[in-house]
Amino acid sequence: MTECVVIADDLTGANAAGALMTKNRYKTITLMNIDEFDAARNTCDCVVYPTDSRSIQAEHAYKRVFDAARRLRGDGVKVYSKRIDTTLRGNLGAETDALLDALGGERIAMIVPCFPSSNRINVGGCLLVNGVPLHKTAVAADPKNPVGTPYCAEIFRSQSKYKLDSILIRDLMYGVEFVIAKIRELAENGVRNILFDAVSEEDINLIAEAVAASGVPFIAVDPGVFTASLARAVIPVQQHEARRKRRILAAVGSVNQVARTQVDYFLAARDIYNVYMETAEFLEDENRRNAEIERVIREILDNCDNYSVCSVIGRGIIPEYRVPFEPYAKKYRCSFDELSSMINESIAEIVRRIIESDKNFCGMYTCGGDITVAVCKKIGSVGLKLIDEVLPLAAYGEILGGERDGFKVITKGGMVGDADAIVSCVRYLTEKIA
Repeated sequence: MTECVVIADDLTGANAAGALMTKNRYKTITLMNIDEFDAARNTCDCVVYPTDSRSIQAEHAYKRVFDAARRLRGDGVKVYSKRIDTTLRGNLGAETDALLDALGGERIAMIVPCFPSSNRINVGGCLLVNGVPLHKTAVAADPKNPVGTPYCAEIFRSQSKYKLDSILIRDLMYGVEFVIAKIRELAENGVRNILFDAVSEEDINLIAEAVAASGVPFIAVDPGVFTASLARAVIPVQQHEARRKRRILAAVGSVNQVARTQVDYFLAARDIYNVYMETAEFLEDENRRNAEIERVIREILDNCDNYSVCSVIGRGIIPEYRVPFEPYAKKYRCSFDELSSMINESIAEIVRRIIESDKNFCGMYTCGGDITVAVCKKIGSVGLKLIDEVLPLAAYGEILGGERDGFKVITKGGMVGDADAIVSCVRYLTEKIA
């Protein structure tokens, strides 16, 4: 039975949105003849319908979308979506109004004009394409649908009859509960178009979770990524919970500036339960080392149920907490490499005990191969089956043998990658464990 209806303004966009739904394992069809919908509605999960309305007059575009929505609506549909162009061309406001009007009630248009994998992001209400403001790209000179501003709100306000307000990146940084409250507040104030900033798929997933949990009736307005995320968020509770139980553990022991930048981006981009490890404790006596290991493990296991990603990060990544090796090298009469090994062994013990204690951890990201090697040794693995390169010097594979045979792993060098490297690796891992 059809649970998702996507109305697109052209066939290419319709197929792109449909492909994302198919990737979610929804049976999806692009409906070319709306008169055949009744015959198709019970054979698929998602119907995508193109209205070919991008380049026509706004009032005609409104009518096409309104009529299509009236034909495609149904009691079993949980997600209605107005698929828009990734570069904001066309009759965005009029078509969004049409879908709102056709469905009736007090639905809110949740507008997320972001497609991170195609380098379309929305920051401060400004759409950037490959880092360039939209109006400075080739789109500005499109002969059919020129776009003269990078500000999404300007476009919607000029085309829509409904009140618009925005939820910005700084709002997302406060987490899902804050965003839920913000959505409800705007809805109570009569806002019918809520425009969201988003720079990553993690942002989009957070927005989808907030929209689904807010209790506010909605339609999705986006190029397709948000619709796919929202569809995942509103499937039956038991399936949703089963999916959330598949967790990833990230372990970072590196202290260089590259890793610090990546960690900062990672913690800001996702809803993560993180525990900082007091690295110096690993180099003290055995009792203090064991006590710190126990503390970190217990904090993760006691708090991980509501998170799909948890992380353990050495506090030494923050410069003021960096551990000087010289005193310990003198104390133990050992080399810096031996001290590093003591730290890696401690982190590996934490990882081993977490993934063995909670089998819902299905994947692991490590910064630096030494931790992965130490974990493999501790769980009795013979090594890694290498499967793919995620990024340069970031490899994806599975543990071979031992107690967690088949456990999925991405390991990356600590000195390589852009700011979003950890986010990209965890996103890749999330898809694999799903």
